[in-house]
Amino acid sequence: MNTSDRPGEDTALSVVVALVTYRRLEELRATLPLILVQIETVSDACRVLVVDNDPEGAARPVVDLIGDPRISYSIEPQAGIAAARNHALDQAPDDDLLIFIDDDETPSENWLRDLLATYRAHRPAAVVGPVISDFIGSLDPWIAAGGFFERRRMPTGTRIETAATNNLLLDLAKIRDAGLRFDSAFGLSGGSDTLFTRQLTGAGLPMVWCDEAIVVDHVPAARTTRQWVTKRAMRYGNSWSRTSIVLAEPGARRVLVRAEMAGRGAIRVAGGAVRMAVGTVTRSQRHHARGRRTMMKGVGYVRGAIGSTYTEYARPTAPATTG
Repeated sequence: MNTSDRPGEDTALSVVVALVTYRRLEELRATLPLILVQIETVSDACRVLVVDNDPEGAARPVVDLIGDPRISYSIEPQAGIAAARNHALDQAPDDDLLIFIDDDETPSENWLRDLLATYRAHRPAAVVGPVISDFIGSLDPWIAAGGFFERRRMPTGTRIETAATNNLLLDLAKIRDAGLRFDSAFGLSGGSDTLFTRQLTGAGLPMVWCDEAIVVDHVPAARTTRQWVTKRAMRYGNSWSRTSIVLAEPGARRVLVRAEMAGRGAIRVAGGAVRMAVGTVTRSQRHHARGRRTMMKGVGYVRGAIGSTYTEYARPTAPATTG
């Protein structure tokens, strides 16, 4: 749909809710019915799209078992979240809005209604909602003290510059007009959503916050270890450094950005190491954990600056999980 053909404020919208999945069958089986409940709460024309990033189609039996005509299923054989996200864009050529939610998240009661209400109120290129973590069992006090799972919150309507795709609404006409796609170079490393939204806002397209449209991220025990959260902190720094370099003009400007990212990283490494030492001496978990987080993020910055990529989503060889 061209920008000039965009429906008015009271016109029903064509909405696609997309879930990208890869061998997480139990999670998908739990989330899909919740999305179907959500689309029944709005008057817009909504459907659900499951993009399976497994060439073997492991998720197909889950969709077939639910057997709801409002759910469509499609396989993206190219490995990586960026390719799967682009596949979702391609599967909505005539729709107004595309909403990404992760296959292991639980939306709040009025999640979809709140996203759409914020979109109608502001007509931005994108709307982002908060993600709250829910843990199986108690969280390591060191991880809690480090704020590894803390996420931002702000008033609805606040303009932001970057976001993830785990709770993201896109105005497809504006995305098409801007020619935006997810970069496959970030498909297995993470960061394609960071680059995409930075390109979106860098093009002058507004992205706003909807604080009411909450989703709950159910964090498995494997992602609540000290090793995992510190590697994730490094990946955040690595992604920011790499996306900053991609966004810079080739030539001298890009060289300067590399130097800037390396400098930021070095400062974080040094500052984080000092704070860790203070935490060790004072026996403060807060200082030790936050220092470690800062230091590892700095390592990520430096790695990105010198062209080193941390591949967080390297593909396992194990079969699809069932729990």
